Amino acid sequence: MKIKTVILIALIVHTISCKSEEKKTNEETRMERVISVHDEMMPKMGTIGKLIRALEQKADSTAGEPYKFAQDDLENAYTYMMDWMKGFGDRFDSDEIMNGKALSKQKEAWLIEEEEKVTIMRDMINNSITNAEALLKDKNED
Repeated sequence: MKIKTVILIALIVHTISCKSEEKKTNEETRMERVISVHDEMMPKMGTIGKLIRALEQKADSTAGEPYKFAQDDLENAYTYMMDWMKGFGDRFDSDEIMNGKALSKQKEAWLIEEEEKVTIMRDMINNSITNAEALLKDKNED
């Protein structure tokens, strides 16, 4: 499972990095918006990992409940991102993602779903990071 996830992530990152800058119109397409959110969130995966490690020791302490909650929140956001990427990669091929290949009616409907999912993912990631950083900062100032 992990190997498939790594391969899928590598394929998506490669696909996105090879994407042509040429656009058919000045208006961003739904696919471009979805990929843009992914690209914005991907670098934050490292931040999530660092915050999880920072919270681990504190979560094991007697007063660790808020840390454990924050750690779980980060882990859920990370898992959501990985699951979203796999699901997205299963639904769309590289020509559809990178080259604007026309989508079937079914895939257009899926893309609307994916835009909703990626928005949820963005909010989960940003909120979990913000909350964990605030918790660590507040507790370090005590």
